[in-house]
Amino acid sequence: MKFSEFKKNIDSSTTGRMAFDEPSVKLKNLEAILDIVKIINRTLILEDVLDLVLRHSVKLTNSDRGFIVLRNPLGKLEYKLGLDSEGNALPETSFNISTTVVDDVFRTGQSKFIEGAQSDTNFDPSKSILRLELQTILCSPLICDDKKIGVIYVDSKNLHKIKIKELTDTFEILAGQAATAIRNAQLYNGQINAYNALNEANIQLIQSERKALKSSIDSEIGKSLQGLVHLALLENESLMRTIEKAQKDYEANPRNFDPILLDRLNLKCKVAIDSIRNIQKYAQVLLETSIMNLNKDSGDLNRTIQSVIKYISPMKKFFSVVFKTEFNPLPDCNYDSEQIQHLLVHLFNNSAEARSDATITVKSYYNSNNIYVEVKDDGPGFPPDIVNPFYEVISAKKTSYGLYLCKSIIDRHNGQIKILDVPEGAVVQFSLPIS
Repeated sequence: MKFSEFKKNIDSSTTGRMAFDEPSVKLKNLEAILDIVKIINRTLILEDVLDLVLRHSVKLTNSDRGFIVLRNPLGKLEYKLGLDSEGNALPETSFNISTTVVDDVFRTGQSKFIEGAQSDTNFDPSKSILRLELQTILCSPLICDDKKIGVIYVDSKNLHKIKIKELTDTFEILAGQAATAIRNAQLYNGQINAYNALNEANIQLIQSERKALKSSIDSEIGKSLQGLVHLALLENESLMRTIEKAQKDYEANPRNFDPILLDRLNLKCKVAIDSIRNIQKYAQVLLETSIMNLNKDSGDLNRTIQSVIKYISPMKKFFSVVFKTEFNPLPDCNYDSEQIQHLLVHLFNNSAEARSDATITVKSYYNSNNIYVEVKDDGPGFPPDIVNPFYEVISAKKTSYGLYLCKSIIDRHNGQIKILDVPEGAVVQFSLPIS
């Protein structure tokens, strides 16, 4: 019975010819329901809602104990909470009644109220009701928006005259209100989990991007320094040779010759050359330290790909992106999962930037020597002049450092990476050796 129907019956009964005590009981139960609803709606924490619902259900029905089971993602009933009349938690092992009643209530969506259970065991072929000396059982489905989310159950070893309609109606109303509160708490809990997953994904992505950014900055600085230093070194060496030649000319014709000036110039050039050579050494060290060391471990590449998709899917950039996977069983291979994650993030980013609502398909397969992964999207594709070969595409002059980093990662794994020629979209294929 719905809460509105129950209230309507009370209103009509108070104007009828019923005995005074019956509407008084209904009004008392109505007040109790209103108080309980106010209490359970004060929180959205699922554990708190379940505790409040069950605690008041046991108290309202004067039962010895109560249990709540909820439907899990697989559609099966899962034990969530048990309490005795004192509010003490009961372990799952104490939920040792026959599941016939609970399963039947959940399947049919109809409440079951059993009075004098010791003499009526039709509901329980296993006779667990007799074994536990149960006399009274109330069991109602938890239904919200026409969806069954679980069952609430209370029992007692005493007779409570539950067939009096006021008590059964009250219990069903409480179950209906409890279902709404529990469902709201489940939705809230889902939002919290989604937020935590998104926050974790953002943290991991930020960490990986910082590492990749540091690597790219170190590499770019090293390359720039090497180029500038090489040019300055050549110029200084040329200047030194010019000075040496001028010195010989002056020695041949000592007229107006100032040897002190030439010595000073010569000394300055030597100091500059030595300084530049030291800078060149530091630049080489910087360039070498920018190369990330491999931390290989044996693992399942399919699982690594799935984890990347899981972490980046909630991000705003990928809200409209559809991920599809075509995984084939793969043998374990040795690879650095963190660096492969960096590579996949860059490839997925490129697809999302090319088309915000892209469909990205990741395919994996292997032969006797290598594992292959293909990342395909339905975007505009690569310009025709940079499709092949891949190493030309990712030179620093022609494209972003992200693709250069991808090739560097695959090179360090002794694998290969290339762009496949397809009529539409873009496909990047990389391979890793199995052994």
